[in-house]
Amino acid sequence: MSSTRNATPHVSDVTSDGAAWLASAGAYPRATLALWEERPGTPVVLPCGSAFDVVSAPAIFGRRMLDRLWEDGPGSGPVAEFRGRMLLFAASGTAQRLPSLLGWEEWGVRGREGGRTGEVPPLLCHGVGDTVTVPAPAGSPPGSGSRWLVAPDTRRPWLPGPEILLWAAVRAARAAVRISIFPPADQDAKVYDVSRRR
Repeated sequence: MSSTRNATPHVSDVTSDGAAWLASAGAYPRATLALWEERPGTPVVLPCGSAFDVVSAPAIFGRRMLDRLWEDGPGSGPVAEFRGRMLLFAASGTAQRLPSLLGWEEWGVRGREGGRTGEVPPLLCHGVGDTVTVPAPAGSPPGSGSRWLVAPDTRRPWLPGPEILLWAAVRAARAAVRISIFPPADQDAKVYDVSRRR
């Protein structure tokens, strides 16, 4: 029997067990489940810090992190896309620890002079006292900018901790650096890496 963490991620709807896990983060889980039962296409705002923390990354960088987690690492916990940001669900306590790990490794925004500042874009870490909007469990309307990439499917999903997300962020930053023998073109031109498109 293979682990679900080692399987390739795919877009899917949240299972009833996954919805129960998400709802458990709120103060009134039964009310949240009743809302989803009546209106399964409704996104909701849930608190972080008890059932999960959330690391929010810019969409392209977040996709690179997700690729690293699945191709070279242990896989990911639930992952959603919301308004141009990638929401990586993580173990409680990650929001407090990850920024200090990034800073210590000099990958954070406030790295030392001459360090690696700027290679890892600012990651928004949501923990105790924060809330996040999660996509609807049964899929969102097209064009809403909200969907599950790796939907929660159990009452106790595996969630990566700060060290694993640090590893994924560093690998994603390194993968974004390209070495070329050709002189750079117009420095102000926008260049998009479409080689990672799925």
